[in-house]
Amino acid sequence: MSTITPEEVLPRAFPGISKEDIQEIISKGTIRSYPPSTILTHEGAREDIFYIILEGEVRVSKVINESEERLLKHLHPGDFFGEMAIIHQAPRAATVTTTCQTRVLEVSEEAFSSLLERSNSMSRAMIRQVSQRLRENDEMAIEDLRQKARQLAQAYQQLAELEEARREFLTTIAHEMRTPLMAANGFVQILRSGMLQGEAMSSAIDTVSRNIADIISITNNILFLQEMDLILPEFTPTDLGSVVASSVEQLRDRAGQNQVGIRVQIAPSLPRVRGDPKSLERAVSAVIDNAIKFSPDGGDISVEVNTSQGEVWVRVSDHGVGIPPQALPHIFERFFHLDQVGKHIFRGVGLGLSIARQVIEQHQGRIEVNSQLGEGSTFTIYLPR
Repeated sequence: MSTITPEEVLPRAFPGISKEDIQEIISKGTIRSYPPSTILTHEGAREDIFYIILEGEVRVSKVINESEERLLKHLHPGDFFGEMAIIHQAPRAATVTTTCQTRVLEVSEEAFSSLLERSNSMSRAMIRQVSQRLRENDEMAIEDLRQKARQLAQAYQQLAELEEARREFLTTIAHEMRTPLMAANGFVQILRSGMLQGEAMSSAIDTVSRNIADIISITNNILFLQEMDLILPEFTPTDLGSVVASSVEQLRDRAGQNQVGIRVQIAPSLPRVRGDPKSLERAVSAVIDNAIKFSPDGGDISVEVNTSQGEVWVRVSDHGVGIPPQALPHIFERFFHLDQVGKHIFRGVGLGLSIARQVIEQHQGRIEVNSQLGEGSTFTIYLPR
């Protein structure tokens, strides 16, 4: 395979160049060959070599927005680079890297300046190239400004959405706290008056206790979310069947109050998962509690634990009101909650399912949902063995 000579390439780089100038460039330059992925110039570095590509290819790239690398162009035989840094006595404006075996003619700063002074063809080529690259730089700067403007607009939009979510969250929390507080306070006042006796008193105390439990649950969820954002749990080999059994037992009374039965099926000899039992129990409890909440007409929910294809899974199915299709993509978002499905009104602050997803994702798992409006929902948690 023949090698392309500098005499063949230089007229492409500098149209009209004389034979004498070609020979002088060759005599004052050094031909070198570089393997792929060799960095010839470093963006920001002060370097004093002018390059003419004889064979091969290089990529020219630049870092924008402090970390994003942008490909500007590819250069081929007859192209040259490095003149801007020498002419302007400035750092390299871009990084140039070989993409394949590449031969270049390297000319030192001193020799380049001397040739530029005496060669009209080189001077004209430099003027054309500098003008073109200044235009490219202007276009890139304008595009960067446009991109920054878009990013700024997106940031403002996100801030506005966060502020709206904060307001809505505070309003919801205030309402959800006030309702059980007012109920508990009302019954406490009645109890203090001595107006209730016997079974009526016992019922009032149960009501106060239930409303205080609701307040504690909301507070604990908020604190747990903050803890999750700040502290990563330590994982240990965990029996997911025991975690699920514990969650079910804690929720049986609440299920009974809603006239909901819980059927549990846990496969024997389940493989363990690596996890934090406390946070996994909270995640499973959130999913089961959600099934209870959205079964306002009672009935049974099923909780099944089994394993397949290297995963241990928990499936919670109910025959409740289901989830409207437009709400389905949002149910795991923090603070998203359904106020009404059909004729049924529901309370909540939208923390339970968001906690469940965050916990499961921390455990390198996933949570999926299938639902039919009016027929019920099935949530499945998958965790790696």
